[in-house]
Amino acid sequence: MKVKSEVMTLDNWQTSGDYFDFHGQKIFYNVSGEGTPLLLIHGYPTASFDWCKVWPQLSDKFQCITLDMLGFGFSDKPKQAYSISNQADIYCALIKKLGINACHIISHDYGDTVAQELLARHNEETLPFNISSLHLLNGGIFPETHRPVLMQKLLLSPLGGLLVRLMTKKTLVKNLKKIFGPNTPPSTQEVTDFWSLIRYNNGHLVMHKLIYYMVERRLNRARWVGALQHAKIPLRLTNGLFDPISGAHLVARYQQLIPNADVITLDKIGHYPQIEAPDAVIISHLDFIEAQKIKIL
Repeated sequence: MKVKSEVMTLDNWQTSGDYFDFHGQKIFYNVSGEGTPLLLIHGYPTASFDWCKVWPQLSDKFQCITLDMLGFGFSDKPKQAYSISNQADIYCALIKKLGINACHIISHDYGDTVAQELLARHNEETLPFNISSLHLLNGGIFPETHRPVLMQKLLLSPLGGLLVRLMTKKTLVKNLKKIFGPNTPPSTQEVTDFWSLIRYNNGHLVMHKLIYYMVERRLNRARWVGALQHAKIPLRLTNGLFDPISGAHLVARYQQLIPNADVITLDKIGHYPQIEAPDAVIISHLDFIEAQKIKIL
């Protein structure tokens, strides 16, 4: 099965979206397509535009829903403390606003952690909607296998507040090249878009506050890893093996800890499978959903 990926420009992405209010903060969101709802949760430090290469095809099959979390992309970026729990609350607010009772989820990186919090609430029966399935891409699912690059470590250190003021587009390029696959580096346009999203509303000045999620992962390991281990919904991990942060070593740990682990691996692909290998991610997701239908039948 061959999928032809289409590309949407950043300007088109912004104009096709809208905003809603969450406790006085403007949150950018985008909805496209009809059918079964599919919630897409982005990673750090970029935004929902990370899904642009898979968005058109998935929107043909699902009602695709996404947003820029607080501190990211086109949403507000207040200079305050950030938490995974609050980001999860924002997704709950959007799902309620849209009147949705159940959805599938696909998540990446920081978004995996937000999805784990949503899943924990789902397991506790405190989530205001049902999660039909969860499809994880590369991310720090287990704090013990998360291998942050030097820049991430520095942002989390006492130097973080100073470092964000010194960051440039060249800094971003240098760090992105370390985490993309050897044959799938980000294009010049992709880097420009990443940087534009980070810089929008001076977002680079809160990057050190957002990265506190690395501490939260350690503090909440039992809750968030337990959410996956005790999940009663279908789970899949699609992983770019060449990712130095959460690649092949994450897959090995996932297969150790998650019962009946469903894993799709992508050779020579790095940290951003949905950007580096969008066709493979689309196929993996459609196969994942189709397998669920077959089991039901």
